[in-house]
Order: sequence, then structure tokens, then C-alpha cells
Amino acid sequence: MALFTIQNEFRYEITRKIFEGGMGIVYEAEQHGSRAFVKRVAIKVIRPNFGSQKMFMDNFVGEAKLVADLIHTNIVQTYQLGEANGLCFIAMELIRGVNLEQFTHQITDKKRVLPKELAVFITSRVARGLAYAHNKTDKDNKPMGIVHRDVSFKNIMIAFEGDVKLTDFGIAKAKGFLTDQEGEVVAGKPDYMSPEQADFQVTDKRSDIFSTGVVLAHLLLGRNIFKGANAEESRQRIMQQPVPDFRSLDPRIDDKLNDILHHCLARDLHHRYATADQLLTELEYYMYHGGYGPTNETLGKFIRELFGQDPIKATPTDALDKTIILDETTRSQIK
Repeated sequence: MALFTIQNEFRYEITRKIFEGGMGIVYEAEQHGSRAFVKRVAIKVIRPNFGSQKMFMDNFVGEAKLVADLIHTNIVQTYQLGEANGLCFIAMELIRGVNLEQFTHQITDKKRVLPKELAVFITSRVARGLAYAHNKTDKDNKPMGIVHRDVSFKNIMIAFEGDVKLTDFGIAKAKGFLTDQEGEVVAGKPDYMSPEQADFQVTDKRSDIFSTGVVLAHLLLGRNIFKGANAEESRQRIMQQPVPDFRSLDPRIDDKLNDILHHCLARDLHHRYATADQLLTELEYYMYHGGYGPTNETLGKFIRELFGQDPIKATPTDALDKTIILDETTRSQIK
């Protein structure tokens, strides 16, 4: 029994748009509380035309409930699920940084090469976040059965301090949280999904390990070997294209790293790493068995140098020249 109940309503003032996708928009906002309390957060809102569709709304709410208790340094934290005049929003941890897609584009533009050790380090942090999520239990200590199903460049963030964060559990599997049409539809990005995912089969946590292997190979090679001219070609490559000897594609890749990649990308589930913990152990041993290895600070220094001293230019769009407050006027202002 609760000794007392606290009723308090935060006010969110949106300052700029961060990202706009097909179904939703992410904004940077200031969370205002009592006694001039201010905290910078990210606000994720679903587009009104999708908000009227029950399945999208159920999954949006389900995502918020699922990740509410996922508190880990390598997962973007969720603070609140709110609603203003029928418009649902999720208040999340604000990451001052970029996703891996933006990160690698900048590396290409600056004619730089990502050091092998940093590629392995980034992947190891993703594995850490996945290991935590895969092992998560509910309040009754029963496994939640979480499978992210969308581990990809756009859903991995790097903060300018060097922290690596996995985000967007919008199509994740978990018992009792999200509508699951697995076996009927394919969800995820075709050039990062596992072969079983691409083939309309039921997935488990090993699916995320394959996707993590694609991420590692992409970081090392500077390209995704499974990416085709369109989604269907990518899907077919994921299922059928032979996994190469990576040592022949990049001389920096030694026998052990090649072996790690092949264990991640094995199409036979019995030959793939069984858990993200196993992958994490292999990656960390690879980095640190000889002594000193990369850290958050190493990655932070690299990304700050890559983007310069002023990496984020917060130039509001015309629609955001004035502050937007999540209240009864929000529906008409967020389009």
C-alpha cells in the first residue's frame, strides 16, 4: 500500500526537430517542473494519421511500456508516456550525438577510416545492451522474451562523450507488450535483418546477434555487403549470399575477428552465438586480452574530432520558431 501519492504534471516545451520518420517525429524539448526545474529530453510523437490506427497506437504505447524498465547505460532510457488532447508522446533520454548512419557518412566525407578497435568497441556496447534486454525479467521474475528485431545503423546512437546507445524498440518482440504479426509480415530493415526474419520465420534473441554481426561488418568495411538495389534484393542477399572470408576484404581483419563475424552471421542457428553475452565476451576478450584497449573516452575523442567543436547546429525549422507546448494546442501544431 502506498503511503502517499504524488500528482505532478510536467510541462514540455519543444525547441527543435531532431528527426522525422515515416510514422513519427522526434523533437528536443525542455521538461519543466517545480521550482524552475529544467531537464532537456527527447520527445517522440506519432503522426496524427497513424495515431488513428489502433495497431500503430497499441504498438507505440506498448513500446513505451516495454522500455520503461530497461535501465542500462547502452539503451536509451524512457522517462514518461504522456497524452495531450489525444496525442500520445514518449519522453526519452536526449542523446547529444549522432546515429551510426550519420557517423559513417561523416567518416566518408572527411576521408577518414574508422579504426578497427573502435568498430569492435561500438559493437561490443551494442551487445551489452542486447544482453541486458534479452535477459530482462518482469516483476514476477519471468523472462520477458525481448527480441529487438531492428538492430541497425539508424537505431544505434553515439553520444559525443563516447557512449553507445541502442534505441527504438518499436517493432520489438516481448510477451504481452506489442502486437506481433511474425510469420505474416516482415518487420525491420531488410539489409540488417536475420535470415529467419527475412524468411517470415519466428525469431528469437539469436536474430539480434545476426543483425549485430551485420553492423560490425559494415563498420569494418565501410559498406553493408547485404545491401541490394532495393528491399527485396537485400532480403534475398540476407538469405542466400555466401558469407565471405572477411580477411580478403580488409587486411586489418585477422583470423579471430573473421571467426567472430562468421559466428554472428551463421545462417544455421546452431552455429551462431547462442546469446549476446557470448558475443560480448568474445568481443571484449578480443579488445582487451593484450592489455589496454578502447574506451568511451577513446570513442568520444574520435567522434568530437570527426564532427568538430560544434557538432550540433540547432537550427529550428519555421514550424518550430516559436515554442510548442504539449497541451491542448499540440494536435494542430505538430504536423
